[in-house]
Amino acid sequence: MIRFATIGTNFIVDNFLSAALKQNDLQYAVAYSRNQATADRFADKYKAERTCTDLNELADADDVDAVYIASPNSLHYEQAALLLSHGKHVLCEKTITSNENELKSLIHLAEEHNVVLMEAMRTVYTDGFAVLSHSLPKLGTIRRVSFNYCQYSSRYDKFKTGIIENAFNPAFSNGSLMDIGVYCVHALVSLFGMPKDLKTDVLKLNNGVDGAGTILAVYDGMQAEVIYSKISDSRIPSQIQGESGTITIDRISNPQEVIFHDRKGSKQILFSTSGEPDMSGEIKEWIRLIKSGAENVHNKYSLMELQLMDEVRRQMGIVFPADHKQ
Repeated sequence: MIRFATIGTNFIVDNFLSAALKQNDLQYAVAYSRNQATADRFADKYKAERTCTDLNELADADDVDAVYIASPNSLHYEQAALLLSHGKHVLCEKTITSNENELKSLIHLAEEHNVVLMEAMRTVYTDGFAVLSHSLPKLGTIRRVSFNYCQYSSRYDKFKTGIIENAFNPAFSNGSLMDIGVYCVHALVSLFGMPKDLKTDVLKLNNGVDGAGTILAVYDGMQAEVIYSKISDSRIPSQIQGESGTITIDRISNPQEVIFHDRKGSKQILFSTSGEPDMSGEIKEWIRLIKSGAENVHNKYSLMELQLMDEVRRQMGIVFPADHKQ
């Protein structure tokens, strides 16, 4: 039995626990929050065995084997480093760290202490993404990739009234790229690796945070565009175009409909499902790696994700406080 704790009490942790508590290999040991009343409410809601408000106490806890982190991005590195150095397995929400150097440091710590570190990148552990990946040969030579995730944020309405929450605060290593653009970037490098070159454009809000952005990635014989926004909605699917046809993906963050369109106009539904996004895929993989001790191949894609995003931010002039700590 893997006894786990959670850091964070937001809706993402609600989603995590709704899937985690269905796993026979997991036992909810500790609900962590800096605020005792908040920790108590969360523990009562999900029947955690106890609460904790001190991170060092959590790191030292003998009744905790693994920790799921869903705090603001800027806190991921410090919290994960402490936990890994105390022999805890870590599943950390996207974006896993503020930059590539922080992730390299965490991977080293995980290897040194023989524990599992993994980014909770829901997309690549879904059935829809597996079908997409296996179906790429149907396209022949791939020429263009268009991944988009544009979703008007309810927090943007508050932003316009002067209330700046974490999602629109670069002090927390956040913004449109780190919050939702990362889904497109991670899917891109998982399927096609690192591009040869990048060009970017950004729409910044009045506090310097990126509200929307565009990335043009150049590969040998292929172009890829990544479009993301927290200040507008998109109604078109993502797609991958090849010389033999096109695959459309309804939502790159959680593929629920993957369709192949041939050049004659016929279409084949490769994958179709319905329901709310589910985090069980990434949780099951985390459990598998912990129990088996198998090689963790996933962090190489998280490294590519952050390497690409570091260059995107450099071109866009987006600097986080964490970048000055290198």
